[in-house]
Amino acid sequence: MSILIENLSKKFLTSTVLDHINLEINTGSLVALVGPSGSGKSTLLRIIAGLELPDEGRVWLAGKDATLLSVQDREIGFVFQNYALFNHMTVYENIAFGLNIRNTNSLTITNRVKQLLQLIQLEKFAKRYPSQLSGGQKQRVALARALAVNPKILLLDEPFGALDYKVRKELRDWLRKLHEEVSVTTVFVTHDKQEALEVADELVIFQRGRIEQSGTVKDVYDYPATNFVSLYLKQI
Repeated sequence: MSILIENLSKKFLTSTVLDHINLEINTGSLVALVGPSGSGKSTLLRIIAGLELPDEGRVWLAGKDATLLSVQDREIGFVFQNYALFNHMTVYENIAFGLNIRNTNSLTITNRVKQLLQLIQLEKFAKRYPSQLSGGQKQRVALARALAVNPKILLLDEPFGALDYKVRKELRDWLRKLHEEVSVTTVFVTHDKQEALEVADELVIFQRGRIEQSGTVKDVYDYPATNFVSLYLKQI
């Protein structure tokens, strides 16, 4: 599913968080939104998901105006930094949650959860609870839960920010391989520029609610459009 952001703006009180943003994300892309804290990255992600409404502008998904569409009708999977797993549910039950609320038949749920447990390499952990998992394992379960309902778009907000360097590095490689296997349009927010350069196909650089530059990782890194982009990316 493609994403088109058209002339989108958002304020919180008197603070302009997004200032007439225009952005196009092609189907199947893996895109990183990067920039300083408070530059608008996470707000844009939440607007795409339907968790926030813009003050101006439109969000188009697969060529259809989705600006006012409910979260449930957007076919989007969202993964938060804090995992947001249900502590009273097992790994199996967490992954199956979205399928259950859609009244999916039990055989389909069983097959889908088994498939995802294999994908995230946690087949032996199906009966464990989140408290019995490491941070990296929790994050993989959160990703599997988001993928269970076959979303057309996967949104990740600082997915590895709470993890130590070694685990982050492992999950970066895993996310890259996962995207190659499932090929869902993926947009992730990160403060880690190295992470963005290693994982993403394309970068979108934000500053003060505006897009400074967007394009392939190679083009943005090799040919920065502004002094800000040049300095920002070189500070790794």
